[in-house]
Amino acid sequence: MTVKKALITGITGQDGSYLTELLLQKNYQVHGIVRRASTFNTQRIDHLYQDPHDKEIQLFTHYGDLSDSTRLVSLLEQVQPDEIYHLAAQSHVRVSFDEPEFTGNTTGLGTIRLLEAIRTVGLPCRFYQASSSEMFGAAPPPQHEDTPFHPRSPYGVAKVYAYWATRNYREAYGMYAVNGILFNHESPRRGPTFVTRKIATAAARIKTGLQDSVYLGNLDARRDWGYAAEYVEAMWLMLQQEQPDDYVIATGTSYSVRDFAEHCFAHVGLDWRDHVRFDERYLRPSEVEDLVGDASKAHRMLGWKPTTHTPELARLMVDAELKPLLRSSIPGTPQRASLAPTAG
Repeated sequence: MTVKKALITGITGQDGSYLTELLLQKNYQVHGIVRRASTFNTQRIDHLYQDPHDKEIQLFTHYGDLSDSTRLVSLLEQVQPDEIYHLAAQSHVRVSFDEPEFTGNTTGLGTIRLLEAIRTVGLPCRFYQASSSEMFGAAPPPQHEDTPFHPRSPYGVAKVYAYWATRNYREAYGMYAVNGILFNHESPRRGPTFVTRKIATAAARIKTGLQDSVYLGNLDARRDWGYAAEYVEAMWLMLQQEQPDDYVIATGTSYSVRDFAEHCFAHVGLDWRDHVRFDERYLRPSEVEDLVGDASKAHRMLGWKPTTHTPELARLMVDAELKPLLRSSIPGTPQRASLAPTAG
């Protein structure tokens, strides 16, 4: 039986790690692009490490960067993937206001470099673009596939560019290219500066006496938060359809940052109001007030439905933060091997 090959940009991120697990379970050969750094940055996939000398190895990593078109072309020629999942980006919305040019170069132009590399190589693969609910911005909820975009950040603007680049290459060159418009999706693997992980971490640390308070920005912003481990299933399903199309992936529910904090702190028997402090440095120059997705098309066409909603997600994330804090340290615990690139 021929084994499918998948190439994942952003494999070391939250979504990349969950998607890698899913594809390995489905017997894919998985290749991931890792940016070169002086320190190891593969923590989220280190548990999937496979000895590169093993003849049965199914996971390979390669150094590469979305700013290097030549490298992208050479990797595609080398790997010859059947499916490409383009997840890499500068994905922190607040940071995009501080680094708008870098965000545009990676999140926006990085996508068209990859699409052009596919076209240049003549690769008959299927392409997934990680689009974002931040493209909708100020558009009134609920937002669906036909809702006009009104981005309110450099990140949202860059994602709109990438979205239309994907649509254009599909229409102009007949490429199998899809946009997955994923609403906020979180997990214990979320970056520590993202608000959900920041709150969950604070609740656990405050409960165990390691800190006393946490500083947040706009508590009134409302988001549709789902579980990242479930959302990667939708990514895969999009590339298994007969025809390429674009899909919103969301839970259809809306909670405020205040609500998320209340759920996290209540889970450990604390009142969030005793520990949450305001800091204007975390406010955005232009805010997105309410994002809630209508994923009925994905339900109908892909058979995908979420099972984890915000209250359960908050508890899940707090439990993950509590576990290592409550566990007694065991001297001599072996360190996990780090997944440095094995090829390319």
